[in-house]
Amino acid sequence: MDSPELYHVKQQFTLGAYKSLVDLTLPDPDSPDYTPTLVYQARAHLALDSPSAAYSQIPKDTENVALKAVAALAHFVEAESDSSKEAERDAALEELRDLCVEIEGDDADATEWEKGTARVLAGTAFARAGEIEEALETLGAGTDTRNLEAVGYTVQIYLSINRPDLARKEFERAKRWAEDDLLLQQIEASIGLATGRDAYADAHAYFTEQLANPSLTSPRLLTARGVARLLRGEVQAAKSDLEEAQTQMGGKPDAETLGAQVVAAGLGSAKSADADQLFSQLSAEHPGFPLVLDIERKAHLFDELAAKFAVPPVAAA
Repeated sequence: MDSPELYHVKQQFTLGAYKSLVDLTLPDPDSPDYTPTLVYQARAHLALDSPSAAYSQIPKDTENVALKAVAALAHFVEAESDSSKEAERDAALEELRDLCVEIEGDDADATEWEKGTARVLAGTAFARAGEIEEALETLGAGTDTRNLEAVGYTVQIYLSINRPDLARKEFERAKRWAEDDLLLQQIEASIGLATGRDAYADAHAYFTEQLANPSLTSPRLLTARGVARLLRGEVQAAKSDLEEAQTQMGGKPDAETLGAQVVAAGLGSAKSADADQLFSQLSAEHPGFPLVLDIERKAHLFDELAAKFAVPPVAAA
């Protein structure tokens, strides 16, 4: 059973209140809450795109597998977007693979939570590296794993490769033992967003309920509800959520918020000039964002097909 303090930390992480987490004062190093809180805090730095801040928090001589996994993931994230750091990227992946081997078996010097966390962090890196099968195997996809966070990441991977049927199977399997866990509700909301189930009502209701929590400030929840509202055709309400999310992020939206703003600006009877400006910003700041890659791919395909057709000369009068 988690202490009330650790439960609150996990809740903040699950709901995307990363800024609150990185500003949190760590408990005493002798406290049983110290390592889990440090792990969540370092992961919050990663979510805020600050890998150097994440691994700078991890003791260099730690033998804790969860902390070693966080440090390895931080090194991977820092190196993945820099072509000159391919060796560092591959080294981080190998370290995570070694950790996954190390925690196999009952004689591993780690708690079940530490083992599960290491697997989740390794699976995250493998998925980001495009090693989808390795990520799913590491996360325990299709098994009776009791690691709900691993289930959550597995669902996200399946949704990202357009397999909502497999995502739903993972969710239904987890429902047998996870009861009404907050993360389980979030998993269901994610599937609802991807599939449009019940006209996105469940996802919208979940995000609205969590935003009503007076002790929580999470621009990620606002972005998620904004996306749900866009899908429901509530464009003005969606824009309001996205603007508030940007304000809570200090005026600089993250990739997901900016991507949603591009879509919101482009909806309506006429394409807004704001949509072009926002898309240019998204392309410049987040060139690997799925929307950017998809449009680039389609533009290339159009040019390729157009080149196969010769324009006939204009007929003489």
